[in-house]
Amino acid sequence: MTRQGQDRSAGQRILVADPDVVLSQRLAQALREQGYAVETLSDGRAVIDAAERAPPDLVVLEIALPTLAVGWEVLARLGDLGVPVIVHAGQAEEADRIVGLELGADDYLSKRCSPRELVARVRAVLRRTHRPREMASERLTYGGLVVDVRARKVFVDGREVALRPREFDLLAFLARSPGQVFSRAQLLEQVWVSSGEWQSSETVTEHVRRLRLAIEADPARPRWLITVRGVGYRFEA
Repeated sequence: MTRQGQDRSAGQRILVADPDVVLSQRLAQALREQGYAVETLSDGRAVIDAAERAPPDLVVLEIALPTLAVGWEVLARLGDLGVPVIVHAGQAEEADRIVGLELGADDYLSKRCSPRELVARVRAVLRRTHRPREMASERLTYGGLVVDVRARKVFVDGREVALRPREFDLLAFLARSPGQVFSRAQLLEQVWVSSGEWQSSETVTEHVRRLRLAIEADPARPRWLITVRGVGYRFEA
């Protein structure tokens, strides 16, 4: 890693949550070598307590944690706290990935991956969740929909709608360019600062689905978030 990369990592706190102590220490060492401050925990309740006391910059989470229901409750609570999460699971079946994404995971990774790949995924998630936000004073208004970029709040017909951090980022990005069509690959690159090489396009699909449930009066017939078949999505002003 370059000195510049180490400078960016310095001070960023990573929590590795896994009941496999040997594996968690191996991952922690790989992250520490890149300049991250790392804490390891093996219990679901302890993870939530630690995050509520002092939210880390990112959590690497094994869903098979003791104390709470297979880690899903931990994932949901971390999402409520706005903490980015990479699920690091022994099983990476499609159904599990979908559940993880629905609960707010920023990435979903099999334990078969190498520590080197995990470090790269951590770096990518931190880049997109901590990068400077452009045009932070924007307040985008489209009829009954208001996206307040500075406050990171969304209102529909005067009612505030709760969104997870990545859902907000996706909505704000699309709303800044009404009428422009973006492919899933472009959205991965622009919103997630990632690519199909690292992250499935299912991530985009699932976040659009959740956004529609949150802001559309009829998610099956969306007013704002339009699917362009075979291409991607556009925001309709």
